[in-house]
Amino acid sequence: MKLALKIVLALVVALGLGYYVLVLPPAAPEHRVFLNGQVLSMDGESRIFEAISVKGERIHRLGSNEEMQALVDDDTIVTDLEGKTLMPGFVDAHGHFPGSGLTVVSADLSSPPVGTVTTMAELQERLRERVAGKGEDKWLSGFGYDDTLLAEKRHPTRDDLDAVSTDVPIYITHVSGHMGVGNSRALELLEINAETEDPVGGVIARRPGSREPEGRLEETAHMRAAAITLDFSTWDGIRMILAATREYASMGVTTAQSGGTDRSLAQGLASMSQAGIIQHRLVLFPFYDSLGDEWIKGEFAPEDMATDKIILGPVKVVADGSIQGYTGYLSEPYHVPFHGDAEFRGYPAIPRETLVQIVSDFHGANIQLAIHGNGDASIDDILHAFELAQAENPVEDPRLVIIHSQMARDDQLQKMKDLGVTPSFFSAHTYYWGDRHRDIFMGPERAARMSPTRSAEDIDLRYSVHLDTPVVPMQPMQMVWSTVNRISTGGDVIGEAQRVSPMSALRATTSDAAWQIFQEDNIGSLESGKLADIIVLDGDPLTAEDVREIQVVETIVGGSTIYER
Repeated sequence: MKLALKIVLALVVALGLGYYVLVLPPAAPEHRVFLNGQVLSMDGESRIFEAISVKGERIHRLGSNEEMQALVDDDTIVTDLEGKTLMPGFVDAHGHFPGSGLTVVSADLSSPPVGTVTTMAELQERLRERVAGKGEDKWLSGFGYDDTLLAEKRHPTRDDLDAVSTDVPIYITHVSGHMGVGNSRALELLEINAETEDPVGGVIARRPGSREPEGRLEETAHMRAAAITLDFSTWDGIRMILAATREYASMGVTTAQSGGTDRSLAQGLASMSQAGIIQHRLVLFPFYDSLGDEWIKGEFAPEDMATDKIILGPVKVVADGSIQGYTGYLSEPYHVPFHGDAEFRGYPAIPRETLVQIVSDFHGANIQLAIHGNGDASIDDILHAFELAQAENPVEDPRLVIIHSQMARDDQLQKMKDLGVTPSFFSAHTYYWGDRHRDIFMGPERAARMSPTRSAEDIDLRYSVHLDTPVVPMQPMQMVWSTVNRISTGGDVIGEAQRVSPMSALRATTSDAAWQIFQEDNIGSLESGKLADIIVLDGDPLTAEDVREIQVVETIVGGSTIYER
């Protein structure tokens, strides 16, 4: 049964049987004024005010304490910020809501700094803790393992997972989200064996000297397996969404993103939103070959699902994989050869000619696209496809988003600007993977240019930054800190020349992220008439020595408080 249908059923069961007490946030007050603060508007001029007036769900006015105090009457709720910072809520430019909720339903196999798993034995023990009570047809999942941070410096194999259980199907996902490993029972249920051919854009890893699968599935092979193995129970699905909703609110995220949905998941999330359980706004990126395909065929109308809280964003396409998984598609070989192959450059998830046709079809239908491209060869393919599509069907302001744009070159950034393309950078990679990009994957020169925010800024190319949660935790302040400082977990600066100012980093998480999805008239900045999506912070993100220490005091969506510390 699809997760989304289970979500809807779970909601009915929970409400009908009393398993979950639904507590909705209070309605937005008719008038609320915030005084004595630092109000970061994130408007076109990045203006800073002392106070702000909110009426109902929308911003009323911004100005000085005296100006806003003059608007106060007997019915106004007045909040003294006492010097705190108030700013627009964070807009998740790319992530996979409710993926962070996996922690409540799946084994967390993350290594430091996210988790504690450092050896294969510890990984196996985490799985054993959850295998009890699982039946032969009930999948045990795990997520977040990182081969480069395990002492053994390798991926788990089916044999490693068979040591946990040969009866229960086990499938664990790599930290990149682009590959996974199954035990023998899992491979049997997935019907993957020595005779199974690699799918287009994917790899079934084999045992040395044999065609027998070793357990690891990459890219399109993994995507099929993940769709089956992550088919959670009804109650696990709703628990996952509740956990993610609470986490996002506490982190100041007022607009989340589900970056890759089919119709079933989209409808399930929309239902949860309409019921008030998902309290922030949610942007859905339909997958091109599922809900996106229905859209282009006229079998799906976005307006039938869209609300003030549900936004149908661009159609998503995945053109390559991940650098840290050796599946990102590069123009030059990886720094440390993959399995001894000094010429290995990764590979495209979609052949170039096929990508050209996909982009042409959606662009010709005037549907915005968001295309995942990590390696520069993949970005070349994306820009080539889009240049042809624009020549055939010119659009004045297309805003095609290249998700990650991790290894974008200067010439590619300029071409993005010329074509009306906008990158969304994974700047926190400099923290989580910077040392390994320098030493293993890219080498020092290319690693210094990963997520090239300053190069984009220097040519006035508008960009956003994102976390790709659950690839890394939903911690927007870590994202801002990394974009500004580019310091790795080892304490080294990864590309000092690509650092940007705190204001630029904050804009990339608010107003610029909203602009990328054509929501600049509604969210992302504090301006009269826009939706009152606001956060209050206990510190100043423009001057803080370590912005990661700043805490969210209050999160407000449409004038209504959804989190308060």
